[in-house]
Amino acid sequence: MPEASARLVQKSDRPKLDIPRLDTNTSFAKEAYAALKRAITAIDIYDHADEVRLDERRLSQDLGVSRTPIREAMTLLEQEGFVRTRPRRGVYVVKKTKREIVEIITIMAALESMAARLAAERASDAEIAELRRLMDAFSGGPNGAGDGARLDEYSDANIAFHQAIIKMSGCALLAEMTENLFIHMRAIRKITIHQENRAARSIVDHMRIIEALERRDPDAAERLAREHTLGLAAHVEQHGDFLDPIRSDV
Repeated sequence: MPEASARLVQKSDRPKLDIPRLDTNTSFAKEAYAALKRAITAIDIYDHADEVRLDERRLSQDLGVSRTPIREAMTLLEQEGFVRTRPRRGVYVVKKTKREIVEIITIMAALESMAARLAAERASDAEIAELRRLMDAFSGGPNGAGDGARLDEYSDANIAFHQAIIKMSGCALLAEMTENLFIHMRAIRKITIHQENRAARSIVDHMRIIEALERRDPDAAERLAREHTLGLAAHVEQHGDFLDPIRSDV
């Protein structure tokens, strides 16, 4: 199936998944699962008051398959915690509570810090140099990320930085363990990077982690990565009340 980026498009302020049609020469259920998971992962689910409802009939039309593989894909996604079924209401993309998000970030701090430690020991010089190039574009000063489109660009680089640390660990199990947490980490990082001058602090933290990697100092890399991610947990604890909106349907 040709690669196509999944986007969240807006209509009347209600989010909607934008999903490419499936290649009908492959396993429908498998491809439906993969397409839906990619689309859900791409959504900034905490940047919208409305929850994302997955309409089975619409998904069937968008993907060009019957409803059976859609239902099978939904079952797998629900088992993984991506979606949940509400009786007589439908299937919705899962949005975590503030407490749950803080717990996810805390777990990610442990995983990312171990990834940074392993990266200091295992990553190639070229990989570390590429990580520095990624951050150097934004490290011209305390406001290196700027604002507006520049800040959005840094937001993407910030996410790429954290993904790279996991990859550079060379540990497939770490990548597997973080995969299903990443949908929430990605969304929260994209929101919080715009708050409380976090972009400037993020750049400083990232550069210190890179310096530890360049020195091949696993202890420092592990400590700095853990402190960096726990800083996000503290920020969400203090400023994350928007994650617990009052809902009348619960």
